[in-house]
Amino acid sequence: MSMLPIYLLAGGPGAKRESPDPILQMAFRELGKTKPSVAYIGAAHGDSLMFFLFIKRLIAAAGAGKVELVPLVKKKNKMEKAQSIIQSADCIFVSGGDVDEGMHVLTERSVVPLIKKRYNEGALIIGVSAGSIMLAKQWINWPDENDEGSAELFPCMNIAPVLCDTHGEEDKWNELHSLVRLTAGDQIGYGIPSGGAMRISRDGTIEAIRMPLYRIERRGGKIARINDLADCK
Repeated sequence: MSMLPIYLLAGGPGAKRESPDPILQMAFRELGKTKPSVAYIGAAHGDSLMFFLFIKRLIAAAGAGKVELVPLVKKKNKMEKAQSIIQSADCIFVSGGDVDEGMHVLTERSVVPLIKKRYNEGALIIGVSAGSIMLAKQWINWPDENDEGSAELFPCMNIAPVLCDTHGEEDKWNELHSLVRLTAGDQIGYGIPSGGAMRISRDGTIEAIRMPLYRIERRGGKIARINDLADCK
């Protein structure tokens, strides 16, 4: 089964609320199915029903069929149901919120291997905001919020083979710079601005959608900004 491209979106404040959303439409066309089913992962926002219903409308307006919340946060949730929704869905949509909290839930509930399995079987993978970061390789937290030097790395799902941040344009992508600085070896970090998206093909080719992608490069221990990746769509 051929693996489909991965879509990493930055929605939220500053993004144009279009209905239907053209980036989601583009992603769903990759499946070649009418009304694809979607497994919605809301671990990063505590499985908030209000947030799910809001995003569900946007997903459905873009052409999706059945959109189900994957119940993961509450301890009483039966994992059989969560696994069944992920296993049967055409698309897995990882929503926004808090990256650290979201990864804690996904790791504790042991669903990352299943998401990777479904991707390898041909499921479409979409992330938005914190969900985009969760699909990437690593992220950072600060045990001491008042000490920049306390920043430390933690692993994400590593389904999208990139380092990325979303919505960082107002603070000049400070968190992305911290991430790349802490990561070993030569790396490129990508900033996905509000309203933009990244498409990662199965061969690793990265495309910017709607808006250019901010880029920094670490080479030989030094970090420098390189040319933005221009919008190709």
